[in-house]
Amino acid sequence: MSNPVRDAVLFLRGQINTRLSQALNARDRTPRIVPPPLAEVIGGERSPMALSRLLEGRSNAEREAAVASYLEARGVPFARHPFESSEGSGENFTVEIGSGRRVLLLIAHHDAVPGSPGANDNAAAVGILLTLLERLAASVPPGLRVRLLFTAAEERGYLGARKYARGANLAELAGVLSLELCGIGDTLAVWDAVDQTPFLGRVRAAFDGIGLRRDESYHVAGRIPLFGSDHRAFAPAGVPAYALTVVPAAQADALRQFIFNPARSAFRFLVKRPAPFDTYHTARDRGCTLESAALALTLRALEAVVAEVA
Repeated sequence: MSNPVRDAVLFLRGQINTRLSQALNARDRTPRIVPPPLAEVIGGERSPMALSRLLEGRSNAEREAAVASYLEARGVPFARHPFESSEGSGENFTVEIGSGRRVLLLIAHHDAVPGSPGANDNAAAVGILLTLLERLAASVPPGLRVRLLFTAAEERGYLGARKYARGANLAELAGVLSLELCGIGDTLAVWDAVDQTPFLGRVRAAFDGIGLRRDESYHVAGRIPLFGSDHRAFAPAGVPAYALTVVPAAQADALRQFIFNPARSAFRFLVKRPAPFDTYHTARDRGCTLESAALALTLRALEAVVAEVA
């Protein structure tokens, strides 16, 4: 599945992404986050909001270590997938829940861009999956295996996910959802849904089943220009793979303009971007901006997807 040209493009994109964020955030005078002691978070409340504090405000090396420390402290069996290349290095972690042959892969990256506390991008998603882990531990439907993948170096052109995908058995995957920006808003968005697939149909059925309404409380969008997430490491191999995001319904029109016309809207949104992109990759991406209702919505949606895919 390796494509040297694609890898080179993603490498350059990752370099631009991280260096631009580093330069812009270096000029921001917002006081730095002082993370709580790791032991305090690990021994505390186990909710998406509380567990996002595992990562918020820590360096990428500390964020990576924090995920492993949490899993070890909770006695959760997990696999380590270290990688090293000219593009960068890091360590992915996987947790298997259930014993079925068909695998639902749920992804949350644990890294952040330089200078950002990385609360919504992407500590919130990690907190959601860690909470889902405990809820599913004794209740995964037979015939299905849920695999949680915590990736490194997503901000470097999905590097961790690309390294993982190259060594994985992709044939066993029923589908992939990558959680990205799931802590602010009241409406779910499944994106990069270019073609209708059985998996996408089950995701829609899951959302319908918990009372969400298409084009109102959830949206399915096609290919998103400019922005991306770890699911794009799997889609080129023909795996049905999409991103899952939460957005504020009140910002719907502004978000469409900002996301689907990035070049045209660049100057218009130079000063103020619509939520959740107003804090995206900035020093303002803090835990105080996360919304409990958004985290709970994502968690409920994922539980419904697990039940529907089974």
